[in-house]
Amino acid sequence: MKKILAVTGCPTGIAHTYMAEEALKAAAKKAGVEIKVETNGAGGIDNAITDSDLKDAIGVIIAADKDINAERFNGMAVIEVPVKDGIHKAGALVEQLLSGHASIRKGHVSTTSTDINVKESIGRQIYKHLMSGVSNMLPFVVAGGVLIAISFLWGIYSADPTSPQYNEFAALLMKIGGQAFGIMVPVFTAFIASSIAGRPGMVAGFVGGLVANITGAGFLGGIIAGFAAGYLMLYVKKWLDHLPRQFEGLKSIFIMPLIGVFIIGAGMFLLGEPIASINNGMKDWLQSLQQANPILLGIVIGCMCSFDFGGPVNKAAYVTGTMLLGEGNFFFMAGVSAACIVPPFVIAFSTTIFRGKAFSEDERAAGLVNYVLGSTHITEGAIPFAAKDPLRVLPIMMLSSAIAAVLTFLSHIQVPAPHGGFLVLPLVNKPFLWVGCIFVGALVGAILLGLSRMHQNRKLITNV
Repeated sequence: MKKILAVTGCPTGIAHTYMAEEALKAAAKKAGVEIKVETNGAGGIDNAITDSDLKDAIGVIIAADKDINAERFNGMAVIEVPVKDGIHKAGALVEQLLSGHASIRKGHVSTTSTDINVKESIGRQIYKHLMSGVSNMLPFVVAGGVLIAISFLWGIYSADPTSPQYNEFAALLMKIGGQAFGIMVPVFTAFIASSIAGRPGMVAGFVGGLVANITGAGFLGGIIAGFAAGYLMLYVKKWLDHLPRQFEGLKSIFIMPLIGVFIIGAGMFLLGEPIASINNGMKDWLQSLQQANPILLGIVIGCMCSFDFGGPVNKAAYVTGTMLLGEGNFFFMAGVSAACIVPPFVIAFSTTIFRGKAFSEDERAAGLVNYVLGSTHITEGAIPFAAKDPLRVLPIMMLSSAIAAVLTFLSHIQVPAPHGGFLVLPLVNKPFLWVGCIFVGALVGAILLGLSRMHQNRKLITNV
């Protein structure tokens, strides 16, 4: 039996990674071919591809939006696509590999019309590097943010030794959480640069992120420092390639870090103040909009969070909420979290309310899983349903999330934790009202989705 290999990986390593794995396995089984899928998830690499696997395989499908060390497949037939194509086009990818229409990595590129694989665009490269930074930053944000939030259980001033609310354990939680939360920009910057240029980029990027923190340049400064460090170190490495082999250690441990750290550090000190002004202006605008027009803000945030279910637009809203959370603004994150929690609940409620009238048995089973996903702030649970009918489902999801976000902002709800869904309800100032806001948005979407599916099913029966 023929054997093919696959690698899947998404920025957060939670949902898309494993959805692509299942889709590719199902497609390979249907095609009658053996497959081994390596997953690059949040917990690390599982089912890693070995040298013996490479010898036996006819080719590799890489469905990933992060760095998965693709160089090991040089000289093999390789198809490289975004992780979403691994979910939605699994059958076509397997067929393309088996038909011999895949290009040889770092070799001849197939020009046949059936070739799905295309050379990565600059935009996709930038997206992959940016998402590498986001995915590696998130564990620090979540762990640090939740520990800080838990410290508030003893009172908002429980970490202040001069306050009557002071609690020693709460102060410890605040210190630990503050350290984890405080390095999120350097980690974010370091992994953007590492995605571009490897370890030399990481060193310069981390220092650039630290300077961005010091100068107040924040995430915007971190993005600039990360990409600058990565591409600078690529150039420096190429420039130093002419050095004799015996200077390799000196080059990698001394010369490259020294050049990178100095140039990026100095550049960020020069650019830090102007970037900080832009950052502060953006934060002030968002905070003023929160007070002056919470409805408009809720609509914008809701639409962003449900536009791509964990993709770059969703992450932009989430990172903004995290940034403001670090500034002590707990209102904004409440709206962002509500908007992210709604989509899986739309699916769960709709498949429960309409059951056999609109959904298949498999869809109802998937709907039950979305109760758990929604409760734990995993937006990606809605992806399989949105992928089947995006033109109808996406507007419904965006409307539902917008309703929940608007109601949350109007109710002045505060959520001091950056993740966790309903697991952080004890930390929310109005927990039951917040759940109510989310459920109102989800129920509106569930009814619209159910009615839409019933209408589709009636049309199909009529056409038959």
